[in-house]
Amino acid sequence: MAEHVPHAEHPAYPVGLRLAGRRVVVIGGGQVAQRRLPALVAAGADVTLISPSATPSVEAMAESGEITWTRRRYEDGDIADAWYALVATGDADANARASAEAERTKTWCVRSDDADAATAWTPATGRSDGVTVAVLTGRDPRRSAAVRDAIVEGLRDGTLAAPHHRSRAPFVALVGGGPGDPDLITVRGRRLLAEADVVIADRLGPRDLLDELPPHVEVIDAAKIPYGRFMAQEAINNALIEHAKAGKAVVRLKGGDPYVFGRGMEEAQALAEAGIPYTVVPGISSSISVPSAAGIPVTHRGVAHEFTVVSGHVAPDDPRSLVDWKSLARLRGTLVILMGVDKIGAIAEALIAHGKAPETPLALVQEGTTAAQRRVDATLATVAETVRAEDVRPPAVIVIGDVVTVGPRK
Repeated sequence: MAEHVPHAEHPAYPVGLRLAGRRVVVIGGGQVAQRRLPALVAAGADVTLISPSATPSVEAMAESGEITWTRRRYEDGDIADAWYALVATGDADANARASAEAERTKTWCVRSDDADAATAWTPATGRSDGVTVAVLTGRDPRRSAAVRDAIVEGLRDGTLAAPHHRSRAPFVALVGGGPGDPDLITVRGRRLLAEADVVIADRLGPRDLLDELPPHVEVIDAAKIPYGRFMAQEAINNALIEHAKAGKAVVRLKGGDPYVFGRGMEEAQALAEAGIPYTVVPGISSSISVPSAAGIPVTHRGVAHEFTVVSGHVAPDDPRSLVDWKSLARLRGTLVILMGVDKIGAIAEALIAHGKAPETPLALVQEGTTAAQRRVDATLATVAETVRAEDVRPPAVIVIGDVVTVGPRK
């Protein structure tokens, strides 16, 4: 029988190899092996490496027991009983002999030095959320990698939607959308948003992302949920539970981080009590990101070794306040106040009364990270009048401390 010679013009037949517990032989312990071995180990393969030497990373895999290392050059018979072989030495003759053995034993074999002589090709591979993407473009590995990267990135950031179509249990994701710029949501948050059936969104969430959702997605403004005899938060909790029980994938899209003045834990508690599985996706808090976007570091060497984040929605003299303003006034670090625009006059008075210097610099950053961002500077003594004169409105992050004057204004 004549030896079968693969025709280079024929396309490769794609297939996924299930190698768990099956013998795989890798010949050569250099950079190619270093790149390929982790995926083989992750697939559960019983890997034998045959090479007189190896890179430090490959050697560490052998020392940890992830692979078996035979420290010598390739010998005829080494590929016997293997399901798959990777030939990647710097010795062309050894590569040819190993490839010939694989052909005789009908073992699928990849050759790093001569793809045309191989019986298998390694695709450019990437993974996202349980999906494996493998791309082959013949003899153009760079194009394969570029196509792979584009697909994987699209899956990760949600721009390439690949929703689950199998039946699923009720599910809710409490997603922190970041400070406002849609590009600042996390990769996982954006992906879950792309997979949602229902999105319950806050006013301060990244609104531009809602325009990207497919037409079938139901978008609910949390501020407009009818709540009758219920408190607004109870109504939101009930909406999350009801949609999840209807078998929908539900995303609660919140501004900043769900657990930073976002009442995310109240929603998590309600879901847990109702037996609804949920996940929390952290978001970039406006307490750090908005000052940064305005050119203000919340800490800086020699200026501030600490920063404190406070909710300003309750005035210092309100009996409901849980903030120790007297202690805050004594701190030397940075004070970041969220939700405090309409109370900043009373807050400044309280800080000054407890010993904070009236000339302490202060900045208000309105609509931070968005196209409408603006920064207004003042001091504790002048902030109340400045807010009125400049018509500063929520949402705005207030930064108090010497860090305000450290960097160039943005």
